[in-house]
Amino acid sequence: MFGADAPALTARLAAGNTGPVAPKSKLPRIIGFAGGPPNRAGPPAVSESDAASPAHGGATIAIYSVKGGVGKTTFAANLAWCSAVSAARRTLLWDLDAAGGSAFLYGLEPHAARFAQDVFARERPAARLIQATQFEGLDILPADESIRALDAQLARIGKRRRLAKLTAELSAGYARIILDCPPVMNELSAQVVRAADLVIVPLPPSPLSTRAFELVVREIAGNTRQHPPILPVLSMLDMRRTLHRRAHEGNPSWPVVPYASAVEQCAVHRQPVGAFAPQSAAAQSFARLWDAIEKKLALRC
Repeated sequence: MFGADAPALTARLAAGNTGPVAPKSKLPRIIGFAGGPPNRAGPPAVSESDAASPAHGGATIAIYSVKGGVGKTTFAANLAWCSAVSAARRTLLWDLDAAGGSAFLYGLEPHAARFAQDVFARERPAARLIQATQFEGLDILPADESIRALDAQLARIGKRRRLAKLTAELSAGYARIILDCPPVMNELSAQVVRAADLVIVPLPPSPLSTRAFELVVREIAGNTRQHPPILPVLSMLDMRRTLHRRAHEGNPSWPVVPYASAVEQCAVHRQPVGAFAPQSAAAQSFARLWDAIEKKLALRC
């Protein structure tokens, strides 16, 4: 676990040299695997009693970046599956992106149009919009086109912690809530930061993605006093590319999800990769990533 100065980190990653830099107290923590990534292929089995124990309290995990096309929805859908199926935690995948990709990847669609934002106005209980997936313990709160106006609605409501309160209420029924966030910097992203216990940032090794990462760090620092830690993940990693190799070598403690055709096939099968290709490198990478997330969340207790 280490702190990092965001601009310095941006310059280092763009150059393929991204080791830790001097911490600054006003910036959120940037965390990685302690002592390097785990060696085994997946998370440990979790008994029902262990999953329900106080040491595994409810948590909200946001998958967020201000840059589109980095794999946020794929991450959210696959990590939710790991949480529910591999780690035996009752999990809600909440889609906050109007594109509705998370529900699509599970073969679901919203029950009706333009109702998703009603949850934030408390005009409609979230329970009426939540849908069960084919996987036990995994539900989805889908997005629809009304989410496009959510930023203006939140500003009009004037409740800076509305999302945090909603996730706290939903935590009574779910051990893990995964937020699939849109690539925005507005009131919605500020609410996400206030609600999250951990922020996962998919980060393809490129200067543009690294600039987006710097903006995420600043967004988190500027919207909450108690900053949730950030876990950057090198996504779409292709070790045949020099820049990718350097980024990985510079951040050996950061989790990795490789560039893989199996990940692309999620949209074809409309299932997470662990369900149709459990032995693939991508499925194992998501399993290791979820294992790291659970370990970081356990440190709160």
